[in-house]
Amino acid sequence: MNEAPRAPGPASRGPEKSAGEQPCYAALDLGTNNCRLLIATPSYGGFRVVEAYSRIVRLGEGLSQSGRLSEEAMDRALAALKVSGEKVRRRRVVKFRAIATQACRIAENGQAFVNRVANETGVKLQIITPQEEAKLSVTGCLNLLDYRQDAALVVDVGGGSTELSWVDLKAATPGAPPPVRAWLSVPIGVVTLAERFPEGEVATESWFREMVEHVKAQISAFRRADPMKPVFEADRAHLVGTSGAITSLAGMHLRLPRYDRNRVDGIWMTRQQCEAAAGTLLALNASERAAQPCIGPDRSDLVLAGAAILQAVQELWPCNRVRVADRGLREGILLSLMSERGQGRRRKRRRGRGASRHNGSE
Repeated sequence: MNEAPRAPGPASRGPEKSAGEQPCYAALDLGTNNCRLLIATPSYGGFRVVEAYSRIVRLGEGLSQSGRLSEEAMDRALAALKVSGEKVRRRRVVKFRAIATQACRIAENGQAFVNRVANETGVKLQIITPQEEAKLSVTGCLNLLDYRQDAALVVDVGGGSTELSWVDLKAATPGAPPPVRAWLSVPIGVVTLAERFPEGEVATESWFREMVEHVKAQISAFRRADPMKPVFEADRAHLVGTSGAITSLAGMHLRLPRYDRNRVDGIWMTRQQCEAAAGTLLALNASERAAQPCIGPDRSDLVLAGAAILQAVQELWPCNRVRVADRGLREGILLSLMSERGQGRRRKRRRGRGASRHNGSE
């Protein structure tokens, strides 16, 4: 089960289910590295997951060098999207939204690929802006925020970009999402960073440090969040980290014999524990990292890039606690779809009551 507060958002329409059945909603996130689908039904305060599907497709492989999505990468993504489309149709989903992020945003042939996906799979992808990507990430993580603190920084580390959202918890009002005071998208993710800084035969401290400094240079130029600096320096704020790399660090920290979302999602880690987990990974070679149950061969060459992005953020925005989120865009989309449907029903009821009063006065 996965539950979180609701928030509004746009959606595309799907076929209706028969009366009396619990409606299913679906959200698909096609990123630079992964294709993820989540199908769920509404439940009190959030939703209940009916089916989840995830495949590493590496859509953005080689994109930073060529500027285009390769045929091999598009074929991998299409295969995963065909499976996703079949699952959505089988569940008779009432509302389905499928988004594409950084790889499709920047690729010369990104829109052409989206058109091909619609023709071959029936899945209508929408390329969203970095601002909406950041907003959906925050929405998906709302119930992981610690309102006893004054602020939070939600860090969504993707394959091709990283979104940062500075959330003002002190200004939160009951029943409404807390205000986001500033947001930033940097065109650096685990795939692009790993491609820019090839690991070589042995991972070294100096190589890892190069990645950290490269990310810091991109983030430090952003000044709009500066008014929140004192809150972080006083340790009255916390991070929320959402990405496969960060959940892998958490799995290493917990020494799990196999990855367990229920153990990872929502746990707190200190900054020192994050750095210790990264240090453990840095001491392993690529094959040893691939053998780790919470990493595997698909992430073994990317997880240290994710650790470097997290460390760069922690050095620029210091706070002692990090909350690990095995959730993000898909959850944000689902909550938005469900909230929109609920608002539509309330409007219909109000119009119906108004019509009844008008007819009764005639």
